[in-house]
Amino acid sequence: MKICVRFFYMTQQIINTGSAAKPLGAYPHARKVGGLLFLSGIGSRNATDNSIPGLELDANGSIVKYDIEAECHQAFANVKAVLEASGSSWDKIVDVTVFLTNMKKDFPVYNKIYDDYFKDVQACRTTVEVKSLPTPIAIELKVIATIE
Repeated sequence: MKICVRFFYMTQQIINTGSAAKPLGAYPHARKVGGLLFLSGIGSRNATDNSIPGLELDANGSIVKYDIEAECHQAFANVKAVLEASGSSWDKIVDVTVFLTNMKKDFPVYNKIYDDYFKDVQACRTTVEVKSLPTPIAIELKVIATIE
């Protein structure tokens, strides 16, 4: 029996940008591996001041109210910024995993906004509800795109 093993050298590159909120830990905004781009979880924090659009907290830091529509637009803007800083673009997204903290309440609004942004992209998508995210955001996206 003959076994043939080939090793391909794939270029890799770490990407960070000031156009999206700074990562909360020891991870990059994105990583290029060959012709693919893997984005770390990207939420709705503003890159300029780390604020979350539409969020109101009480004195204890608990969420009083939030605006899922405003958060969706900011999260999508952050994803776009990372894609562009990486040499990719919105139309090259192939897979999206979306994390919502309140599926029952937020899914209809998020789904409509998602449709506006992704109707021509037709990326694969998974949407899941999580109990919480690392900051008081209501949405986070994990994205895979191509680079050509």
